[in-house]
Amino acid sequence: MNNRKRNVVVLIGGPSAEHDVSLATGRVILSALDKSKYNLMPVTITKEGKWLLPPADKTFLSSDENKEEKSLVALETGNAIDKLKTERSADVVFIAMHGTYGEDGTVQGFLELAGVPYTGSGVLASALAMDKLKSSELFAFHGLKVPKYVNFSKRHWNKNKNEITTEISEKVSLPCVIKPSNCGSSVGITIVRKTDDLEKAVQLAFSYDDVVLAQEYISGAEVTCAVLDEGGDKDPIALPPTQIIPKTSEFFDYHAKYTPGATEEITPPHLPAEIIKKIQNSALQVHKIIGCAGMSRTDMIVSGNDVYVLETNTIPGMTEASLYPQAAAAVGISFPELLDKIIQSAINRIRA
Repeated sequence: MNNRKRNVVVLIGGPSAEHDVSLATGRVILSALDKSKYNLMPVTITKEGKWLLPPADKTFLSSDENKEEKSLVALETGNAIDKLKTERSADVVFIAMHGTYGEDGTVQGFLELAGVPYTGSGVLASALAMDKLKSSELFAFHGLKVPKYVNFSKRHWNKNKNEITTEISEKVSLPCVIKPSNCGSSVGITIVRKTDDLEKAVQLAFSYDDVVLAQEYISGAEVTCAVLDEGGDKDPIALPPTQIIPKTSEFFDYHAKYTPGATEEITPPHLPAEIIKKIQNSALQVHKIIGCAGMSRTDMIVSGNDVYVLETNTIPGMTEASLYPQAAAAVGISFPELLDKIIQSAINRIRA
């Protein structure tokens, strides 16, 4: 049996709106990973797309970026990945990036081309999960309940604003949720209750993506359910769901997600057992429909006996305030153990 320590690159940052969230996730992961099992190398992608690698004679840097900044080597993507594979002998890249570039299949594609193993879902699953329009179409096709929606591009909106506004009022009605199709962490989302507020909300969403969804507002319990998928001969399992009750925000927005104490999180939720089972089954179904690997976390709304699927996250947050580690802890899986399982899933995928 080979007991050598694995070389794990923790990839953080990126050019998305969720750059800072990714840095926080990366720091927590670096501190939690078992140093007796892994040689750790943090690699930050800047907002401009440069990859900051530590010098070749160092395998681990402190999380104090300012102190270490002068010693980092800035490289373009292709050159950086080649060095990770050859000079640094990376066994696995732990992707701790959120939003576009890191969670939408882009960086996964680069790593696939170079033959470098990585955690989480592959290119197609990542892209589908990030695209709320395409994923909603898939969920509905497979019989899952999704909120009614209208989608439109920036060009279409600029040419047919009045017609789209009418379509939203008739098909979706107010209040409705305006959101960019490709973005995460609830960035760019607005709940619109008056027609006069629609224009501002749409323009905000367009600042993050060229396609926008006007989605039916479903009143009910906001829940999320994590799936752990170790691969190999193990089936994916749905962890206990969490009910999310923002204390000051209207919904589970960016502030509620990343501000400690801003949200009450109940795991498992105070819901009937049959509803909890339906939530878990929906999360598993979504994981399989999209083709996720390693991990996923699906956000849903429970209204009466109905469970509406909103979206799925292929790289859930891993900060102290994050929901995925909380769900794992509820079934006795510690945070370091959870990270071990996610890394092992990447290894199992190579062997498959």
